Amino acid sequence: MKSWDFARASLAVKFGAAACIAATAGTALGQDEGGLYIAGSGFSFEQAANRALAQNPKGQRFFVLALPPNAFALTTAAPKSAAAIRERVTAAGGLLLVCQRDIDNRSVDAANLVAGVVPVRGFPPAGSNSLPHGERYFAGENPENLPRSNEALRRLRSACS
Repeated sequence: MKSWDFARASLAVKFGAAACIAATAGTALGQDEGGLYIAGSGFSFEQAANRALAQNPKGQRFFVLALPPNAFALTTAAPKSAAAIRERVTAAGGLLLVCQRDIDNRSVDAANLVAGVVPVRGFPPAGSNSLPHGERYFAGENPENLPRSNEALRRLRSACS
């Protein structure tokens, strides 16, 4: 093999290895976030939380949305059993969510929510520019409190619309 052929082959191997490393790193980054679990529509808070805990390794961020009347589990008046599961979720890396619309229509009393519960806005009404086209977040929203996955964020916004 001539030296320039060897150099070209060596360069191709290096680029191929770099591509493999980049692909692996991208896959690993995608695995640091779990799914969205919704307490409502046939699933109690306890069922949704237990499923989330079972399907996400400790330390992996995941999301549990509680719709009324399941949002009661996220209040200071929740029964001890619900409070215990709620604490297990947060200790395992889960974020507890409620819909802002439920706070606005008084189905959920924000004053009674435990610390750390994040209100989430649904999609804006048609014709509204409060969520500009192509944007994922409303002004003032903290992206760290919401799923990175477009699919999970879409499901979350749909549930809260």
